Amino acid sequence: MSVATYILGIVAALFVLVVVIEMLRQRRLRERHAVWWLVAGIIALVIGIFPWMLGWVADLIGVAVPTNLVFFLSAAVLFLVCLQHSSELTNLESESQTLAEEVALLRLRVEALEQLPDRQRDESPTRLERPAD
Repeated sequence: MSVATYILGIVAALFVLVVVIEMLRQRRLRERHAVWWLVAGIIALVIGIFPWMLGWVADLIGVAVPTNLVFFLSAAVLFLVCLQHSSELTNLESESQTLAEEVALLRLRVEALEQLPDRQRDESPTRLERPAD
């Protein structure tokens, strides 16, 4: 590999790390979302600085072509990111459904209170209480 290739790898890894850290700093990315990107950036930086380590790890694991190990690790990181996002999406869908149900119940309660005659409405408590189950 040429020196330009090594420099490109190091610069690309540093760029990823700087972008992720800057997004964390500006609160555009949460820590739990940044973990896998930071891991990928650090691994890329280590491999960029010490390229012989990729061949050593590939030999250790039994991968014939070190580049295949890079592709496998990249796919594994992307899989973990997708899995994490799927898990969080499932939680958000559940929370959205719960909130929609609560809003519907509150809407029914408000409509029921609006239908009361003015005299009864004045006597009813000002604080909305949760109906008994």
